Amino acid sequence: MIKHSRDHAGAIAMDVSRRDAMLGGLSLPLMARSSVAPDQPTNLLSPTGQETFGPFYPVRGPRGHDLDLTHYPGKRGRAAGQVMQLSGRVTDRRGNPLPHTAVTLWQANAAGRYTNPVDTNIAPLDPNFLGVVDFETAQDGTYRIRTIKPGPYPEPSGTIRTPHIHWDVTHADYRLVTQMYFPGESLNQTDILLSTLTARRRNPATVICKPVQSSEPGVLAFTFDIVMLA
Repeated sequence: MIKHSRDHAGAIAMDVSRRDAMLGGLSLPLMARSSVAPDQPTNLLSPTGQETFGPFYPVRGPRGHDLDLTHYPGKRGRAAGQVMQLSGRVTDRRGNPLPHTAVTLWQANAAGRYTNPVDTNIAPLDPNFLGVVDFETAQDGTYRIRTIKPGPYPEPSGTIRTPHIHWDVTHADYRLVTQMYFPGESLNQTDILLSTLTARRRNPATVICKPVQSSEPGVLAFTFDIVMLA
């Protein structure tokens, strides 16, 4: 009887399994497809690498500027150096634009000198270049500015910093401080920060701008998209 009971129980279990398989057979592919929640995409963009503010963050001096940094506010002269157009988008990791994102951008002039008074570089200041601007992204997350390509400069450890531009980007509760670099620069390989990004678990590709076709003769054009963890 015990053996019969066990056989009977096994048969019931087998029947239940067969029934469940038959009833659920059509739903198995749907279950497999829904194993990843729809609000958890697998193709998220790599976030732009976080970096330090650096010693020349513009905490003092005049702030505010129009989106053309090739002149000093209130002056008529033009800044020395290679003029460049810089444009791009600020998005979250899903590629959604982040409108009205607050941005502070600051950089050295063409000779590698910041207007910040703590910069002791002997390179000359440019009286027509302030080197800092505050702005917000448009409704579609885009921005466009006109500036001068920054020059390299020595830093305290004895190495030379490759040309770069600093960014302080804030959207809602998220803030990103980063530095943007230029492709093909000979100093990129030895720059104290750019050359160590991989070791610091940051993706170098996220902080290098891309050249694009310029609409003005003699003016460089680059695009730089910023991806935040928003």
